[in-house]
Amino acid sequence: MDLPIVLYTDHIVNKTVCYNFAKGTNSLLCHVDNFKEYDKTIATYGVLRGTYEVIKKVKNFYYMDHGYFNQSTRVFKNNRTNVMNLNGYFRIVYNNFIHNGKGNYPNDRLEKLNLKIRDQIKSGNHIILSEPSEAMKKLYNVPNWVNNTKKLIKKYSDRKIIIHNKFSELSLNDLLLDAWCFVSLQSTAGFKAMLNGVPAYFTDKTLSHIGKIEEIENPVINYNIFSNLAYGQWTLKEIESGEAWEIIKKNDLY
Repeated sequence: MDLPIVLYTDHIVNKTVCYNFAKGTNSLLCHVDNFKEYDKTIATYGVLRGTYEVIKKVKNFYYMDHGYFNQSTRVFKNNRTNVMNLNGYFRIVYNNFIHNGKGNYPNDRLEKLNLKIRDQIKSGNHIILSEPSEAMKKLYNVPNWVNNTKKLIKKYSDRKIIIHNKFSELSLNDLLLDAWCFVSLQSTAGFKAMLNGVPAYFTDKTLSHIGKIEEIENPVINYNIFSNLAYGQWTLKEIESGEAWEIIKKNDLY
């Protein structure tokens, strides 16, 4: 496993996460604007400020972003995402932007999170359709994702569809109270829904195995993926100490 060159930007969250990753892996740091060695493996955080353009050019990459559970506190306001602290978990994914949840990892890391996991709710009147950010629509090349997914859902369900994004006035927590299921491209909010007993469906091919929209009226939550996903996310302390890197190498956590 080659050590990646860690690419950082001028954004404080990117710089902080990348610095800790470079320290924990003993990797070289390079500003994204100065990187030209596209035959090398890289690691970086997020897809803005030039990072995605480099990701598209390199053969192998480690991608970092907010984790699946117990994320850092964020406030979504005025079309801006403000990260209030960095005390949450961050995912590290190899050659992809999100883990697929497959595997058979132990539950020790999941238990450390002290999550409240509800049994699946068998009721609910509406379907939450989670609108991707503009950056994700561009990254996955799905500019008409909302309309196309609505049409797909309506083939298999006549339930009310409520479109929601991170800037919506009504909170996701409120919507989940009477939700039949949650549908998104690849939003980690889908795992929050599952924790609350609401089945989730993803249209991205990496996560589409979790549930088929064709079976949206007979949803099932696969709770086994939680332990696997917990092995794909890390605190800054675990990243900085090298613990995350050692476990990633040991378990081939790509």
